[in-house]
Amino acid sequence: MKYLVLIGDGMSDLPLKELKAKTPLEVAKTPNMDFLAQNGTCGWVKNVPKGMLPASDVANMSIFGYNPKQYYTGRGPLEAASLGIKLGKDEIAFRCNLVTVKDRKMKDFTAGHITTAEAKKIMLLLDKKLGSKKVKFFPGLSYRHLLVIKDVVAKFALHKIKCTPPHDITGKPIAKYLPQGTGSDVLLQLMNESEVVLHGMKTKATMIWPWSPGKTPSMPLFKKKFGKRGAIITAVHLLKGIGKILGLEVVNVPGATGYLDTNYKGKAQYALRALKKNDIAFVHVEAPDEAGHEGDVRKKIKAIEDFDKYVAGTVLS
Repeated sequence: MKYLVLIGDGMSDLPLKELKAKTPLEVAKTPNMDFLAQNGTCGWVKNVPKGMLPASDVANMSIFGYNPKQYYTGRGPLEAASLGIKLGKDEIAFRCNLVTVKDRKMKDFTAGHITTAEAKKIMLLLDKKLGSKKVKFFPGLSYRHLLVIKDVVAKFALHKIKCTPPHDITGKPIAKYLPQGTGSDVLLQLMNESEVVLHGMKTKATMIWPWSPGKTPSMPLFKKKFGKRGAIITAVHLLKGIGKILGLEVVNVPGATGYLDTNYKGKAQYALRALKKNDIAFVHVEAPDEAGHEGDVRKKIKAIEDFDKYVAGTVLS
């Protein structure tokens, strides 16, 4: 039997006042998912264990069949795996956003959804200006990048630093959400120095925001754990990283962006092709989650409808 797992990241929500106490999923026109619900089997699933933050890394790890309580070490090392970066035993990886901070408030955690080309130039410049044998910056996709630091600079406490995801504090003063704990001074210095480097440049990115540190997790291969060959279709480095660590085939789709302009239909088409040589294919779409973090309910409804029409619809046809 073949399996296709369609993941609309961040589609669920609470009833919203502006939608007359309905959720975006209730309001969105989703004939294909309605068909699946009416003719298939529905159930409840809890992807976020008690005590863990409800985020894409934790929830998707659960969907893949791996208990985050046992295997999750942070988002940084997962994204490092996606970029082909092998961390040393003394290295800690941080997810590193390019953000827009104005009047000491988090204005935009995406730096205006900065292009990958512009962001790459900035990250390479930051590595040139601020990097060293112990500190390295790596460019990723759009606003999502990587910072790797040798743990010795903070007496082996970097992975314990309390960091806040920038998308959780949009519009809020950043002061009380800055890194805290032993070794946080290393991050704070880099953040402050990044502002100096970026000041005066023609870019919406005003500074870096490192978060979710960790060391490379030790996880059994998907094939060994479940006896199945699998593939992952996603535009997001986080999910690609999990896929690589698990030994899944990571399928790259032209036009897949991790945003609302992604190639929805292409993802479904490539997933169907991947099933010819795999037993299971995971199709991950980030657009609903991005719209949710932006607080834009109309964009979220549009993302859900596009997911239904071009992903679920393509699979059913």
